[in-house]
Parts: sequence; C-alpha cells; structure tokens
Amino acid sequence: MEADFPRKLQFLFQPSRYKVAYGGRGGSKSWGFARALLIQGAQRPMRILCARETQKSIAESVHQLLENQIVELGLGGHYDVQKAAILGSNGTEIVFAGLKHNVDNIKSLEGCDVVWVEEAQAVSKGSWQKLIPTIRKDGSEIWVSFNPDLEEDDTYQRFVVKPPRDSVVVKIGWQDNPWFPKVLQAEMEELRGKDPDAFQHVWEGCCVSMLEGAIYANELRAVDKEERIGRVPYDATRPVHTFWDLGWADNTSIWFAQAIGFEYRLIDFEDGSQKPLAHYLKRLQDRPYIYGTDYLPHDARARQLGTGRSIEELMRAAGRKVQIVPMLSVADGINAARSIFPQCWFDREKCADGLQALRRYRYGEIEKLGTKTREPLHDDSSHPADAFRMLGVALKPPKGKEPKKESPHRPAGAYGWMG
Repeated sequence: MEADFPRKLQFLFQPSRYKVAYGGRGGSKSWGFARALLIQGAQRPMRILCARETQKSIAESVHQLLENQIVELGLGGHYDVQKAAILGSNGTEIVFAGLKHNVDNIKSLEGCDVVWVEEAQAVSKGSWQKLIPTIRKDGSEIWVSFNPDLEEDDTYQRFVVKPPRDSVVVKIGWQDNPWFPKVLQAEMEELRGKDPDAFQHVWEGCCVSMLEGAIYANELRAVDKEERIGRVPYDATRPVHTFWDLGWADNTSIWFAQAIGFEYRLIDFEDGSQKPLAHYLKRLQDRPYIYGTDYLPHDARARQLGTGRSIEELMRAAGRKVQIVPMLSVADGINAARSIFPQCWFDREKCADGLQALRRYRYGEIEKLGTKTREPLHDDSSHPADAFRMLGVALKPPKGKEPKKESPHRPAGAYGWMG
C-alpha cells in the first residue's frame, strides 16, 4: 500500500530491537509510529501493545490516534475498532495498558511482537526493568517515542545517553515534518520570541534542568552539585526507618532511611498501587533490613471498611513499631522537607524512581469554585513526594541546632536521635 510517511521515521520498517524517536513538538512522532504499526499489522498478523507509564482510561491511550489513522489510511475494512482494543481481519491484535499499575499483568503479554511506549519521558526505571525482559519473543521490538524533559529521567539516560545494543535512536523535530501546519508555525514563533528557553525545550526537544514549577528545584540542584546521589550502602548496625504515603486506587509510596549522625541516608524506595497492606509488609520483610519505626500519615488511623481496623492497628498487630506523623498543612510539610534536604543522601539505583518523582513534583494551576490557585499537582509524582514530606515532618531537626554535614563514605560521628 502507498502512504505518506516522514523520511526520518523510515527506520520503523527495518528490523531492530529498540526503535526510538525523540524531540520537540510538531515532529510527527506519534502520527508516524501509529501509521507504521497499522501498516505492518495489515501486512502480517501481529500482537501489539500500546503502553504509557499511566493509563487510567482508554481515553488516555493512543486508541483515538490509531482510529483516526485507520480512516486516513483507508484501512477501515481491515481493522475492527473496539472499545478497548483494535482487531485486524488477519489476526492482528492491538491492546492498551499503563505500565506503572499493570506491569505485573503485562507479563502475560510476553508473546507481543511490538510494544509501543508513547510519552515515554515519564516512564520509571522500575517499569522499564519489568517490561523489557517480559518482551522476549524472537524478533520482538520495543518502540519508544517521547519529548524529553529532564536529562536525569531514566528513559533519556537509557535510550539517548547510553543507548542499548541493536537500537536505532533518532531525534526528530518540526523541521523534519513536511506537513507541519501553519497554525503550529505561528504558535512556535510566538514562543520563540517570548521565551527562548521554553522554545528550546518545547519545540527543539532540549532537556531542561528542572521542570517549570518544580517544588524542590533548588534543593535538588544542591543535591546534584554536592554529589549526594550515588551508592549509599545499608549500615547493618543501625535500624532502617520507613516513611509512608498510603493509597489504594492511588499509589502507596515508602522511603527507607537511616540516620547516621545528623545525616539522613535514603537507601531504598518502594512504590505500588491497588495492593493490600499485606503486600507492602511482605515487600519490607523480603529486604534484609533491621527495622526501627514506620512513620505513617494521620489517615492511617482511619478504620477500614470490611476489617473495621485501621492501618495503624493492622501494622502494630503485625509486630511493626508505628508512629503517626504530626498533621501539618501541605505547605508546612513541604517546608519541613526542604529543611532536611541538605542532610539527605540518596542511593542512585534503589531510589531512582523516588528521585524521578521528586524532580517531577511541581506546582500547577488548580481551579476550585471558579477560582484558580497555585497548588502541588496531584499525579503519580505526588505520592512519592508526599511520603518524602512525611520524612521531613518526622525528622525536621529542632530549631537552633545546626546539622553537621558528613559523607556516607566517611565514618560518621555520634548517632542522631533517630538511631
């Protein structure tokens, strides 16, 4: 069949384990990926998974984009567009899923020929580590498309900075789109004149040091400058304390920390969704740590439907030592977290997903009762950030005491109060 196609995306029709396209807005990445998948799916039976980091409904997927391209390509007689899947008359099957909440279930899709991960800049290290080995059929491919945000994002590091073997990585932008519309041209030129830095990020596909509105921007710049992200080993002579944000439909997030002197060592991180408390307790028990106190938010005292018992009671019954963190406003909690950042060291590998969330935690405009206010956005980044806020509230040092900075790679002085 004949179809218009961007020259720079021709590599999508050549075999390769990883096919990656990144760049700014207007480069026709999603449009080209959708066309290539539909054309190949019409030529031979394929099992295709279209994924993104989070997908709470089919409306958040590329389902509509594929449906539009089926019409544009004249493939309506081949594809049956269903509510949650697209089926080809030759046996091709296209399904949709979010990685963060369903990556364990995706293991059943190991027979996939192609996985297309769209808006991949937000995909966490944990999601990639679970997805990639699952897609293991001979000749299977992983397609990745995204507009870069932070250079530290796992997707950018994994596929652009250090691309894997058998990969094709292409930067594509508006300049490579022969069908770039005039309305976007005008929008692009307006931003170029008003905010050249934003233009470089949005349209040229350049990384930014921090996302606009990033709540912990200054603190994380200091963490990077002072090289407080690296290998932070577990000290078996000291207890590990955990700091929780609780959720069911939303994520539950847990930071693992040790206090050595006046220094807080973030040695691990756990994240999940729609899992019972027993799941997280087992995840804690599976680690080789000696635990101290589990610090929980105030809603851990709420009694649950069904059991009639609170999370606090259930954890105490399981033999855990529990403390409820004082209830502060979100703003005061953020300030408490900021106050302890200078004493925090993070393990690069085990805390990767938590750190990515802290970098993406940002303010946005929220409309309430017809009035717009600037508040922290409630998204996947907010749950790890809320758990870190619990850490800040619990560990905020007493006023008047100047914390002593020490490196986790040097012997520490006297143990702090959390020991």
